[in-house]
Amino acid sequence: MHTFPVQKLQAIMNIKITLTVFLMIECLLGLSSNLTVLVLYCMKLNLVSSVSIIVTMNLHILDALVCVGCIPFTTVVILLPLKDNNALFSCFHEACISFTSVATATNVLAITLDRYDISARTANRVLTMGRAVALLGFIWALSFLSFLVPFIEVAFFNQEVSVQNQTVEVDNTTIQYYTEPGLYYHLLAQIPIFCFTSIIMLVTYYKILQALNIHIVTCFQTTPKKRTSEKKPISMTETLACESTDIQSGGRTNPPLAMCTSVSVIIALRRAVKRHKERRKQQKRAVRTSLLIISTFLLCWTPITLLNIILLCVGPSNFIMRLRLGFLVMAYGTTFFHPLLYAFTRPKFQKKRKRKKNTFEDTNKRFKCFSQC
Repeated sequence: MHTFPVQKLQAIMNIKITLTVFLMIECLLGLSSNLTVLVLYCMKLNLVSSVSIIVTMNLHILDALVCVGCIPFTTVVILLPLKDNNALFSCFHEACISFTSVATATNVLAITLDRYDISARTANRVLTMGRAVALLGFIWALSFLSFLVPFIEVAFFNQEVSVQNQTVEVDNTTIQYYTEPGLYYHLLAQIPIFCFTSIIMLVTYYKILQALNIHIVTCFQTTPKKRTSEKKPISMTETLACESTDIQSGGRTNPPLAMCTSVSVIIALRRAVKRHKERRKQQKRAVRTSLLIISTFLLCWTPITLLNIILLCVGPSNFIMRLRLGFLVMAYGTTFFHPLLYAFTRPKFQKKRKRKKNTFEDTNKRFKCFSQC
């Protein structure tokens, strides 16, 4: 008779442990990668003076704050039973979720608009340094307002909703959640912000690829190798050998003009082929990076957004709230995906990292030589 509740409690504990492990991994990876990016950017001041770098650094600062504050708080909500001050604790956790959702979507939208401004308006950019600072200030003000909205909802509905209606006990455990639908009206702001950001990202990255004359279908098409014709083109070694034999046989006769022009044409063709291959690689890299950025954002934040829509339509329940915690773990995955997509793929950041790596290897070699001496 008592085996079923015990097995159910064990399954719940296994789910809790799994979610906690994923949250700890996300916290460690996200915090270390974002702090590494911020330190490397701050070590070179001329990179910080760029508008694009400032907009990107703002996203990394946000991810570091999420790793320090929001992810540990979600871990506590998953693990610990809440007995005292449950309403305030759950409200603070809901405020952290609201802050993370709105701040991440608005910062990703700012980076998307900045990249479109770079590719489409290279000569005279619309997003100047003053406008970028104003935009980032508006983003932080909107994020802080989204953090305060759950507390305002609790203060408004506290007069009508008692604490007994705000909590529910499940399986003799002390996991408690809000059951009043009016306490989730702040999701009406999160859902349109996510949808608006997703649509703008899809349209903007398509415009970016269109401005760079990149077609997604043709970039990934493999061109069949042409069979080598029987007549081989004249190579540099053959032309030099012909020149040497002509000089040895004819004495002081100069090489013909056609041979010199053929050599210059071959060199020009080889350079053109090399430039074409490099441009194709850059196009493939741009398309791949754009698809990864869009798919990562949609994959991480779409499940919890759809569940928020269901929560507003059906109302909160224990199953929906537990499933929401699992989707929240997926959403927190953007904290360590953002450095990989926005920082480590930049050419300036790669040069900076390679330079630091070379200097570190040089210092190690000098230390070894000094120790051997």
